[in-house]
This record gives sequence, structure tokens and C-alpha cells, in this order.
Amino acid sequence: MTMGKPRTRRVLVTHNSIAPSAVALLNAHDIDVFFSPPYDASEVVAARMAELQPDALMVRQGRIDASVIGASSRLKVIVKHGVGVDNVDLEAAAALDIPVLRSLGSNALAVAEHAVSLMLALLKQFPALDTAVKGGQWPKPSFIGRDIAGARLGLIGFGAIGRETARLAVALGMDVTVYDPHAAGEIAAAGLAVADNVEALVSDVDIVSLHCPLTRETRNIVDAGLIERMGPQTLIVNTARGGLIDEAALAAALADGRIAGAGLDSFAAEPPSPDGPLWAAPNLIVTPHVGGVTKGSAITMAETAARHIISVLDGNPPDARSLALPATLAA
Repeated sequence: MTMGKPRTRRVLVTHNSIAPSAVALLNAHDIDVFFSPPYDASEVVAARMAELQPDALMVRQGRIDASVIGASSRLKVIVKHGVGVDNVDLEAAAALDIPVLRSLGSNALAVAEHAVSLMLALLKQFPALDTAVKGGQWPKPSFIGRDIAGARLGLIGFGAIGRETARLAVALGMDVTVYDPHAAGEIAAAGLAVADNVEALVSDVDIVSLHCPLTRETRNIVDAGLIERMGPQTLIVNTARGGLIDEAALAAALADGRIAGAGLDSFAAEPPSPDGPLWAAPNLIVTPHVGGVTKGSAITMAETAARHIISVLDGNPPDARSLALPATLAA
């Protein structure tokens, strides 16, 4: 908690910290800030909520279920420090008439940079080459690399992150095609090719990169059937949500050489199990869901979330564009 005279309103953050500028912004609007360690069990967070009775909840990490949401009778708003809300029980929040807001666009460039970095590392086979040279091998005589310029990139999703990823990819000389049934006009306006369906998209690209929310419709969108439509040169990159990919099917395809590689920044369960099927797969690069966590984006996410909280607690209606609705998003 911020030291000083107690304020009349409280927010609980499911992490050890947020950007100091966001704390100062909240304090300046009569809101004290409290913290709950990341990935604490729901019952631990619920107990902390019951103890503090906060007016707002800022979600960074951990699962926010009905027990957490119902533990504070003063709770008026839940805000995600980021964009994805699959760790929040939206239906439980809606049942108590508590809006859930996303910090839209706050980390779009950071995630796009991470996605493109994974693409480049996979295209250039950095992990395998690094391991070979450190192991005393010198694969230069037999190595043939892949080009970035002219690589065919297929994006699933054209929200803020998808748009930034496309912009960076085009600057590198990639040919970009996008599948997003909700943004065909925006894709065409950006001068990019539009795929009519996801099956057509993945059958004719070198890289498939995921940039859509996890919904009832998109859960396991990359399953065994879709992977079968990809060529052996295909790379899969996921900096969105782990539930978009059937991880067992992906592990099997990597093991069998049916696709060329994968770069993952998110997983179906986080932290993932250390004995899961993916870890034995070749040509796999993984990072711990940190694509959106840069110095700049962390400040922007926290400040955006803080402004949402201040607005709602001051009696304003929640920002309609930022609302996460149970009808469209999957908890």
C-alpha cells in the first residue's frame, strides 16, 4: 500500500507492483493501492479481497473466478492490465453487474515486436545453430538459410496487435495475408491480401501468426486438422492466448516434422507443466508470456488501467469499446 494518509477508495492489483506513475495517478484520485502476489491461488486472492474490500480490481496475473469477484461488496470495476481477459470469469462479473475493462492498444507494439522477433529467430534457425556451434559442430558447409524478404506471413486476427505486426512485417519485405472476418474492410484498406477462411490462409504461407482473442469460436483454432493443411516449411507463432492452439497436436506435428517450427509466448495453462508434451519437440522457441512486457508498455498498460478505474469510480459509465462481454469472450 502507498504510505501516507489513508484514502477513501481502494484498488487491489494481482501482482507485486505496477508502474509508479500509475500508483501516483490513482493516489491523486483518492485511491489507495494494494497488492496480491502474481499467480496466487484464487482462494488466496479472494481472502485478500474480503479483507481489504476494494472498490476496484486490477488484474495482471492469476485466475479471477467467482469467489474473488464476489469477495468484496464494494467492488465496482475490474480492469485488465493488458488486453486478454481469459483469466477472468466474465459471466460471474456480469451476474454482479461489475464491468470488466481491457487496456486496449497499450501493449500492441511490444507484442508485435515480440512476434516478429520469434519469426526471425525461427526463419534463421538461431536456436539450432547456437546449440550446434556451442556443442563443437560447424554446420556451415551444409546450412541453407531462409529469406525474410518475400516470406509469406499469414495473420489470424487484425486488431491493434495484428495491425502492428503487419506493419513491421511489410517493412521487412514480407508478403502479408490476413484472416479476420470482423475486419475485412480494414485489411483491404491497409493494402493487404484478405483470406476468406482460415483453412485457405494456412495452406499457402510460410508463417502463421496468431493475433485474435480467445473466444468460444477461436479456442483450439489451430488443431490437428488445421495443422494438416500446413506445409512442412510452415512456422507457427503465438503471442496471443495459449488456448488458441491444441498443444498436443502441435507437439506431435513438430516431432513428426510436419511443420518446420513454432514460437510460443503463451500456453493453455500458465505456468505450463514441466512435463508437458511440447518440451520434447524440436524447433521450438518459448518465452514466458512476456511479449507485452516492456518498459514502455508496462507504463502505458498501468496508466490506461488506472484511468479506467478512476473514471468508473468517479461515476462515469465504463468505456464501451474497452468492455469485455461474456457473450463474445471466453473466460
